[in-house]
Amino acid sequence: MNAFVSKSVFSLALSLMLATPALASVKYSLDQTHLNVGFKIQHLVVSSVKGRFNKAEGTFTFDEKAGKVKGLDVTIDTASIDTNNKDRDDHLRNQDFFDVTKPANKTIKFVAKEFAAKPGQEVTVNGDLTIKGVKKPVTLKGKFIGKTKNPFNQKDKVGFELSGKINRKDFGLTWNKVLEAGGVAVGEEVEILIDGEADSI
Repeated sequence: MNAFVSKSVFSLALSLMLATPALASVKYSLDQTHLNVGFKIQHLVVSSVKGRFNKAEGTFTFDEKAGKVKGLDVTIDTASIDTNNKDRDDHLRNQDFFDVTKPANKTIKFVAKEFAAKPGQEVTVNGDLTIKGVKKPVTLKGKFIGKTKNPFNQKDKVGFELSGKINRKDFGLTWNKVLEAGGVAVGEEVEILIDGEADSI
């Protein structure tokens, strides 16, 4: 009888040990009310334009014990682009730029498999960015700010900041206009600026 009990206790302990890694990994969803997917690009040589995409969603799994994020998958609504100027936004949505009427262009995707993420430390996120059906590797760098408990719904919440640079021509965004004074209307390099929060689900 004692041997049976001991075996049962051992089996239970082993099961709990094997289950621990799975319990340490928690799935998160981007909090759209506290998310800024922004960008900055040179305009008319002498200044820059800032904008953002107002609609984005995504999920990832955070293993706090291992300090790793896995399965980051973000989808951005291309038509939600917003530079605080209706005429410019309409131009960005048409055939000269994102051409959002085509099904393949309705969303922008960013996918990253795994990266280290420890509170207060810098992070490097290597992933694939897809715009207008063109997929290219992109590196974002920033900080994983940390984790807290949301007092309003008791869910775990994490915060982050990321930035990077891409060449818009690499993704088929080639429209431009030569200026009489020299240079072009729109720069090629786009600075990506992202900060936000995510909630456990």
